[in-house]
Amino acid sequence: MLVNVKVDILQDYKSLILIKVILSERDLHSYQNVTPGLILPLPQNVIDYLLDDGTLVVSGGDNNTQHNQTNNSDSEEEDVQWSDDETTTTVTAPEFPEFNSKVLEAINSLGGCVFPKLNWSAPRDANWIALNSSLQCQSLSDIFLLFKSSDFITHDLTQPFLHTSDEDSPNPAINYELVLRKWSELLPGGEFRCFIKENKLIGISQRDYTQYYHHISKQEAQICHSIQEFFSQHVQYQFLDEDFVLDVYRDSWGKVWLIDLNPFGEVTDSLLFTWEELTSGNSLSANQEEGDIAQQEGPVFRYTTSDVTVQPSPCLSYRIPRDFVDLSTGEDAYKLIDFLKLKKRQQEDSEEEGEEEVRQ
Repeated sequence: MLVNVKVDILQDYKSLILIKVILSERDLHSYQNVTPGLILPLPQNVIDYLLDDGTLVVSGGDNNTQHNQTNNSDSEEEDVQWSDDETTTTVTAPEFPEFNSKVLEAINSLGGCVFPKLNWSAPRDANWIALNSSLQCQSLSDIFLLFKSSDFITHDLTQPFLHTSDEDSPNPAINYELVLRKWSELLPGGEFRCFIKENKLIGISQRDYTQYYHHISKQEAQICHSIQEFFSQHVQYQFLDEDFVLDVYRDSWGKVWLIDLNPFGEVTDSLLFTWEELTSGNSLSANQEEGDIAQQEGPVFRYTTSDVTVQPSPCLSYRIPRDFVDLSTGEDAYKLIDFLKLKKRQQEDSEEEGEEEVRQ
């Protein structure tokens, strides 16, 4: 049973985003199916630093990191003018000694390596920038590098209630927290997302749905049974809210671990399902094809069934400049227009140069 689990839930949809699962250290030792972790309040000066595009990644140590920053007096002009009038100033990276001390103490108590996240999101879109191409962190500077490079973290800090159904209602107050989980080498093929509606497990989706894992199709029945048993024994009827989403991990011995808790709604990725079918009240189909209605009483289990359906990871788009993504997808029409104007201008300049060479 989940002991001393505190879940803060209010009645409107915005407040579902405020779900927090807080497990005391004693509970983490007594309940072995939860990954150990610690939660630290995030000071306001740290939040300001994370949102400041002009400052640097802190060293996380005793020595201040210094870099040169260039200020151009003509930066407000429409066209950038390069000149010798630029002034160079020395900028000192901010330090947070008290917070750094708490973070290092927490990291050491969790074995020296942690997985960081905020109240809701982890910086999964920023692992490319880390030296180890991983979310594994050993210091505050490792955490800051990921957080300042992550659009997911910026969204949590600036627009956590975007696209909620009750946008006109007042935004609840948020106490931001740094969540540190003990680092574990989890195989992506063992991660699953569970959708719970009215305290009933209605759907299970492969977490890393862009890849095909042969063992999932081979062990479909065992995986589904293990997750159902875990849910009924440790999770069902333990929370105030009847609708929520669980992330779990099933290890090679068949043991299921609770990884995370998410709100039941569009702010959470529905993976191989759609929120329309999850909330419609109709029976879910075993596959994503219409008309294939599941005839079982248990949850519908969806996973990638072959190499043919393998897709690139959605996080890959965060490794290139946002302008490139907008141009390739056509999401920003103005950028596309500017790009076409630039190409036309380059073509005209090329034609003029060709005519001049002919005249010469």
